[in-house]
Amino acid sequence: MSARCWINGKPGTRVAATDRGLQYGDGVFETMAVRHGRITLLEMHLQRLMEGCERLGIPPPSVASIQDELDAAVTDQAQAILKLIVTRGSGGRGYRPAQTITPTRILTLHDWPAHPESWWQDGIHARICNTILGSNPQLAGLKHLNRLEQVLARAEWSGVDTAQEGLMKDADGTVIEGTMTNVFALLADGVLMTPDVRNCGVAGVMRRYLIGKAKQAGVPMRVSKLTIPELDEAREVFVCNSVIGVWPVTRIGERDYPVGEMTRRIQQWTDEL
Repeated sequence: MSARCWINGKPGTRVAATDRGLQYGDGVFETMAVRHGRITLLEMHLQRLMEGCERLGIPPPSVASIQDELDAAVTDQAQAILKLIVTRGSGGRGYRPAQTITPTRILTLHDWPAHPESWWQDGIHARICNTILGSNPQLAGLKHLNRLEQVLARAEWSGVDTAQEGLMKDADGTVIEGTMTNVFALLADGVLMTPDVRNCGVAGVMRRYLIGKAKQAGVPMRVSKLTIPELDEAREVFVCNSVIGVWPVTRIGERDYPVGEMTRRIQQWTDEL
């Protein structure tokens, strides 16, 4: 299947050259998994989209209209990827937004990625990236269109032969996230943790789902800083996003990790979706 695209609810592949999403990265997006003909974690995706629009001052589209468009896009899809972009729309030259805003919606449907099954079963290798995430609490957590930090980090290595994911740090040297994933670690004290993203990084939908499930299941859980020494001493490490679910991490640099019971338990939670 070649990618299919809709602009503002109608089939099309073109947006104006003056669109602020293109000019300035002025917008937000969601990448959603379609499994068994339905969009997983849809409510969380739409909630984050609306929150992102609100924080950026972009008039949010109605949930009902988006829901109809998404449903129409996946009617004949057993497994696929949907990407929804909302920009501030077109504007003149300069950073100042227009007083009247007409947002642009871009919806694209893509083939399911052909990741090897072994990445779920046997785990992946990760590396520590040199590219640093800048601290900006006003934008932290958002899935905004400015992804240059992740682009530069992913360009640090080619292919997937040496590593399948890269972990990114902030200016203080603490681990925040992967280039396309959130990170969880089972620490030496038996506490499951994921890095705080209040100053930088993306608050992933799968991350939110797993935090909620862990609390419901009574798993000792905290959201805080993850230092390199803590990562080195962790019992288990895994990465997640709404498309891949959970990948165990079995090596970071020269440090090996097992695919442990906690990781397998959490993978079962994603199988329920």
